[in-house]
Amino acid sequence: MPSVTGSTTSDSDDVLLARHQNGDDAALNVLFLRYRESAYRVAYRLLSHPEDALDAVQDGFVKAMLHLGRFEHRSSFKTWLMRVVSNAALDFGRARRRRDQLKVAACGQVAPEPPGHEPQVLLEGTELRERLDEALGQLPEQQRRTFVLHMDGGLSYREVAEALEISLGTVMSRLFYARQKLKTLLADRVPS
Repeated sequence: MPSVTGSTTSDSDDVLLARHQNGDDAALNVLFLRYRESAYRVAYRLLSHPEDALDAVQDGFVKAMLHLGRFEHRSSFKTWLMRVVSNAALDFGRARRRRDQLKVAACGQVAPEPPGHEPQVLLEGTELRERLDEALGQLPEQQRRTFVLHMDGGLSYREVAEALEISLGTVMSRLFYARQKLKTLLADRVPS
């Protein structure tokens, strides 16, 4: 559906970015609508909590909008946006952990167990998904982030390398070790 200035959902990212630079605010909205589900999946896999993921996506989108001038077209817009969102999610997670630690220290209490995984809208919420989320949470941060950007963000190996500013070989290595560890963690929980 065309906007007042002519942006359509079928326009390429580059066309939409150019239209936005020429004053078409609807073009930027089309881009964010295009990638909101991928961004949410990435944030959710990094944070394991639906509300936190929504907050991180919103924060990531705001940061992307504020720093759009820094996008240098060295990678695709999607790759750059997923990097911004994953950074926001990791920042959000670190800040949450610091707040939780301060609360525990101030109260002198043992940290409460994290709440059970709530069902995610649509297909999320099954026992298998919960176990996968738990297993993902046990991966080292670099492996988890690489795995999530590839699997949930839909980025190719090369796009993950660009987003994380690492070599293609490092992406392949991290994905290999992440899959191996996930296979081990899920071996006794997932029927063959």
